[in-house]
Amino acid sequence: MKSTLPNLVGKSMILLLCCTLFFTRSYSQHLMFGGEKLKVEAGLNFGPTFFLGDLGGNRGKGTGFIKDVNLSLTKMMKGAFVTVYPTSWIGVRVAAQLTYISGEDNIISTHGVDELWRKERNLDFKSNMWEAYGAIEIYPTMLFRKYDDYDPLIKPYGFIGVGIFHFNPQGSLTTANGVKTWYDLQPLRTEGQGMKQYPDRKEYKLTQMNIPMGMGVRIALSPRISTGMELLYRKTFTDYIDDVSTTYIDPKYFDQYLTPANASIARKIHDKTVGIVNPGLSRYAPGTQRGNAKNDDSYFSFVAKLGIRLGYTNEEDRRTARQSRCPAFY
Repeated sequence: MKSTLPNLVGKSMILLLCCTLFFTRSYSQHLMFGGEKLKVEAGLNFGPTFFLGDLGGNRGKGTGFIKDVNLSLTKMMKGAFVTVYPTSWIGVRVAAQLTYISGEDNIISTHGVDELWRKERNLDFKSNMWEAYGAIEIYPTMLFRKYDDYDPLIKPYGFIGVGIFHFNPQGSLTTANGVKTWYDLQPLRTEGQGMKQYPDRKEYKLTQMNIPMGMGVRIALSPRISTGMELLYRKTFTDYIDDVSTTYIDPKYFDQYLTPANASIARKIHDKTVGIVNPGLSRYAPGTQRGNAKNDDSYFSFVAKLGIRLGYTNEEDRRTARQSRCPAFY
């Protein structure tokens, strides 16, 4: 990934937050929706992100969810959001965030046979990732409330939306003296993507759509400040976030489609087999299973959130804010 992408996303979010702050301070007292005053909240979120794909995993056969999470590879996601509350039971959120994901076969335990096949495969990847999305939040306790003045401090919610994300998988090669170098995998066509010999394997794009969804709980610390926790899961439509999906190809085709330098790297990096289940094996035959194409890759995060309500909707809010004013924010 180009180093300018995280900077661009960060600057865009700062600009968005500043514009929202200006807008809500100037006009929020005039905005109405269904007879209710519009509320706008901006904030930050952060938390660990976990990758669910073909690489890595734990003891036994690979699965599609938490069982195969490698805690040792966990990295922190950082982001920002703006949520508009047109009513008490619905929120409209836009968010952008940066995270990092990775997977390694060589960290799998060796207690059984099933996981040894993945350990013998010996592949790895890492990728920075940025994403932006919009989502609808639904607060069921507010939707089905019996009394208009019902406003609990703790509110559970669910959400779903649509977004885009950008990734750029890299794999490593290690020299005999232990020097590790990382290479972009997508241009190397490691599984024959875009080669006429493998017509079912299209070249994958590094920027794609996803479906963010999950649930959480929002906790009001004051009329203006809230916090919360949420599970944020992303369904994707690609099996190549880790550049692994189908079977090994015949390495002779790398010379036909790649430059000599890239072909040399591709031959080494697409098959790094170490003989564990099969002692002495150093390369799989073309057509041998490399990944599981039945399940697309996905990733999820456990997120902590901190939000600040922007602007004022009536004189009571102004009076409350003056009484609870904190030097850290004013």
